[in-house]
Amino acid sequence: MEKIYEQAMLYDFYGELLTENQRSLYEDVVYNDMSLGEIAAERGISRQGVHDQIKRCDKILQEYESKLHLVEKFSKAKETVNQINQISRNDSGVTGEQLSAQESLRRIQELSLELLDEI
Repeated sequence: MEKIYEQAMLYDFYGELLTENQRSLYEDVVYNDMSLGEIAAERGISRQGVHDQIKRCDKILQEYESKLHLVEKFSKAKETVNQINQISRNDSGVTGEQLSAQESLRRIQELSLELLDEI
């Protein structure tokens, strides 16, 4: 399941950089949950051909991420926003511990600055 999530995230960020044929094929595997055999039969190509294309797409998407780090930055930003949300609800994540309003505001400001530095 984690691999499918990773593939979907990479595709969401970099999918438009693939060719139309690569996008269609990749969507069938990742989003439409089609087997390699189903795709091969539908497209009139070998199962191995489909497998090779998917591997090629995975490699291309991974290369974009290794250069641009957009998925990584998005994940960090999402976590920071989640932390800000917890603080704003006065939920520090530690049982029985609540931050004062001033401490909460200071921590939200710190996290906001970290977020701005990331983007």
